[in-house]
Amino acid sequence: EFAIVMAAVAVSELCSTIFASNISPIARLSHSPTHTRNLLLLRQNNCKSPTTRLVVRAARIESKGVPLKSRAPYFEIPEPLTGKVWTLDDFEAYPALLVMFICNHCPFVIHLKKDIVKLTNDYIPKGLAAVAISSNSTATHPQDGPDFMAKEAKSFEYPFPYVYDETQEVARAFGAACTPDFFLYKKDGRRPFELAYHGQFDDSRPNNNRPITGRDLRLALDCVLSGRPVSFLQKP
Repeated sequence: EFAIVMAAVAVSELCSTIFASNISPIARLSHSPTHTRNLLLLRQNNCKSPTTRLVVRAARIESKGVPLKSRAPYFEIPEPLTGKVWTLDDFEAYPALLVMFICNHCPFVIHLKKDIVKLTNDYIPKGLAAVAISSNSTATHPQDGPDFMAKEAKSFEYPFPYVYDETQEVARAFGAACTPDFFLYKKDGRRPFELAYHGQFDDSRPNNNRPITGRDLRLALDCVLSGRPVSFLQKP
């Protein structure tokens, strides 16, 4: 028997990112206008009955806390557009690495998409490396599959690789909880990448009428690339 816990909020306010496995399938729903994250949890019970029961109740979570200064997890992920397999080692020469968990269908990603491209185009010449990762299950969101990812990357001229985490193992390793989820790492010489910022792009959300500026992430990038400390006050 399965019990499904669903966030009791309007569908139009949500963006779902599916982190599923054979053992504990989890789907986390991203930013609501109140800056909380919404959780959709599929939990397997021990009941032997072959029937399925749907249980609905409200469930909200904040962005998963990942300790600052934690090391970037190693990864090897294919890029649907080119077929290249990208690894963490490909970015070793850069002083900063921006890892973005996004997907095609999420309204919160769609809201920021052009500005994410603009931000990365602004900072790549300054030494930033960036990679976007989609970990969504194609069983629930076929529009987030590799073929559509390749079309998306080409259509919007992503200046960064857009890679597909089919097993969701990389999302779990990073502690990604939703889309969009931004992880900014800094690197000093030969030392491993260390997490400097895990927070929002800015205060703008779909339908809240606030301008998209990228202020929070840009401030963090300016600090990292200039060698200044990033504030510990980071909004999810």
